[in-house]
Amino acid sequence: MKMIVPILLGSESDRPWAAKITDELDKWDIPYKIHVVSAHKVPELLVEIVREYNGFDGLLCYVTIAGRSNGLSGCTAGSSVHPVIACPPFKDKEDMMINLNSTVQMPSETPVLTVLDPNNVVNGIVRIFALGNSDLKKRYENHIKKIKASFYK
Repeated sequence: MKMIVPILLGSESDRPWAAKITDELDKWDIPYKIHVVSAHKVPELLVEIVREYNGFDGLLCYVTIAGRSNGLSGCTAGSSVHPVIACPPFKDKEDMMINLNSTVQMPSETPVLTVLDPNNVVNGIVRIFALGNSDLKKRYENHIKKIKASFYK
């Protein structure tokens, strides 16, 4: 089964945050493609990208990385037939609260799942993709067993 994770960045400055996610996706052999696209500055480009991915025949889950006034996540969810996980970047607790507030307040019919920890974003994607990929499901089951076993030493 084909899989892809389009990672949408609000700006180039979000690349270091995206690397935290792509490093984990690589461990699971899940392909991704990074797009830098501002929902505020080039909404037409964002909609074009989403429309193209709407025709993808396989497993797909977006990751959106945007802070401050996060229009990227909602605009993606508003046009997509696939799940959207927002992972707002932050430098400190104050920045986190600003970006989190901007991300969790989405209008109706724009379902955006918000996850702060980049590793948990990937864990969520693996679980979503495991619904349609038995090999990935088996690998994730083994991953969970290893975590549980680490508590029973």
